[in-house]
Amino acid sequence: MGAKSQRKGRSGELELARVLQSYGYPVEAGRAQSYGETPDLSGLHQIHIECKRCQQARLETWMEQATRDAQRFQDGIPAIFHRKDRSPWLVTMRLEDWLELYQKAQECQCGGACSSAKSGNNQKIMEKGE
Repeated sequence: MGAKSQRKGRSGELELARVLQSYGYPVEAGRAQSYGETPDLSGLHQIHIECKRCQQARLETWMEQATRDAQRFQDGIPAIFHRKDRSPWLVTMRLEDWLELYQKAQECQCGGACSSAKSGNNQKIMEKGE
């Protein structure tokens, strides 16, 4: 991977961390140039974040990487957070994982706010009207 591509990837990780932090999540970017020794981002409970800033989506390849890394780091279900230049962030997950998350949110009757409350993050979420 070239230096320009690495800078763009790191910039994307830092940008996404700031976005998630603005919603009150204690997300931290991994070490710069860790080359897979640490997750791209950590701090979303039970979610392994694979962060990609790329014009050409390679979702199958990225999901394979996210799945491998989620198993290796044991930090949750794999989710790809990705965006193209001048486009919004998107999240791609396996259907079975999304259904599991959705089912849990339905069971708790609060749309997931109770899991945020456990980690002390619901105040900022509620302020944003989520």
